[in-house]
Amino acid sequence: MRILIVEDNLVLADKIAAALRQTDHAVDLVHDGEDALRLVLQETFDLLILDLSLPGLDGIEILKTVRARKINLPVMILTARGNLDERVAGLDAGADDYMVKPFELSELEARARALLRRNIGQRNPAITVGKLTFNSVDRSVTIDGQPVLLTPRERGVLEILLLNVSQVISKEKIALHLFGFDDEASVKSIELYISRLRKKIASGDVEVRTIRGLGYMIDE
Repeated sequence: MRILIVEDNLVLADKIAAALRQTDHAVDLVHDGEDALRLVLQETFDLLILDLSLPGLDGIEILKTVRARKINLPVMILTARGNLDERVAGLDAGADDYMVKPFELSELEARARALLRRNIGQRNPAITVGKLTFNSVDRSVTIDGQPVLLTPRERGVLEILLLNVSQVISKEKIALHLFGFDDEASVKSIELYISRLRKKIASGDVEVRTIRGLGYMIDE
């Protein structure tokens, strides 16, 4: 999944980004409010982690604009503004979650996972198709309980397909959710990941089908 972190504290932003990248997410960073709004309006993200006190444009104004444009993007506010009125104002402006600094990184990661699941109507952190199970918490993939070793990119492609079981997903859409600005990647590389994935999950009674001219679909 692709996550945008908007945080003017560079050290903190890098720390959060490193943690989320460890769990296979593509992460982009921006430190200015105006740049953040431009990116949100132009690009595709699966989650926005948004500070409020930003140079250029306040986070609340970014959030209000996003909601006014009817962009269905999960937003977690991460801020030092922690009194009751500020928390209520943030949630009423359209935030899906609100965390106050200082915070525990493990809690932020768990909340991010919950928001990503909630956005696609998936409550259970484990997704099972055929004999294959993917756990979004520990990022494990198993077939009949036996671990399947995948690279982070292969897990990322599998997760996108599993979140859209029996739906055709284009290569371009997979790439939008898989790669950040700093990633060296291309849409063509998706074909390679799909090919490797098919071989590694072949025994799981699950099939990644190519729908000619449209993309890929996973089902039993």
